[in-house]
Amino acid sequence: MEADKDIEILEQRGIKPTANRLLVLRTMCAMGHPVSLTELETVMETMDKSSIFRVLTLFASHHLVHAIEDGGGTMKYEICEGDGRCSLDDMHTHFYCETCHRTFCFKAIHIPEVELPEGFRMTSINYMVKGTCPECSRRDE
Repeated sequence: MEADKDIEILEQRGIKPTANRLLVLRTMCAMGHPVSLTELETVMETMDKSSIFRVLTLFASHHLVHAIEDGGGTMKYEICEGDGRCSLDDMHTHFYCETCHRTFCFKAIHIPEVELPEGFRMTSINYMVKGTCPECSRRDE
């Protein structure tokens, strides 16, 4: 049944389900946090980097994923939770650990809506907090 759900997710966004696209979607869902192209390449040994990148680009253009700069210069991708376009509800706070270089999602901490001057239109927002995660903090004690 899970396979049917994954196919439905892609089809709802106007994406033709292929083996590679389903593999990327399932891998991202299983990882459960924003992932970089390099991270996906490491765990997805059957796909090369350019194929993964093409799938991520397609997913982003169909609003299945959104990209965030992780605070360390790496672009990471996260699955949008809504049924349509990524919304402000998808744009939650992220935390970048400067020690272990992991990115954490704080979905309960939403980014406040920003009132822009007339004529400006927001398409996305990135709110990144940098510091040390609890695991790295304990090791440093």
